[in-house]
Amino acid sequence: MKNLFIAIFLVAFSITATAQDKMNKTVKTVALEQTLGEFTQQSLTLKEGTYVFNVTNTNAAPEVGLVLIEAGKDGNNAKNHIADAYVTQMVKHGETQSSKEVTLTKGTYKYFCPFNKTPQYTLVVE
Repeated sequence: MKNLFIAIFLVAFSITATAQDKMNKTVKTVALEQTLGEFTQQSLTLKEGTYVFNVTNTNAAPEVGLVLIEAGKDGNNAKNHIADAYVTQMVKHGETQSSKEVTLTKGTYKYFCPFNKTPQYTLVVE
């Protein structure tokens, strides 16, 4: 019986700790704007954490998106893309779309748009 109470306590504690972690998670937003052939933000420095990327299409191309990779990886290979950083819908002229939540750890990343043919820009996470 004592083991049953201990098991119930541990399960309840685990559920409470998980819920508390989710409540304490702060999600920050990064706004990115694309114009013809480029992002207006040509480098970013962020702190470790969880982010949502909002991408705005300011007459850049009929539709744009966002690709985020770790620096040094081949951006042409979709296996290297951080898929949660993709916008959930292609961004049409004059619109803004968001990515899913992306947790970034310390390191250097590259971001670009293959549809607007932008260069690869640097994103540093400290």
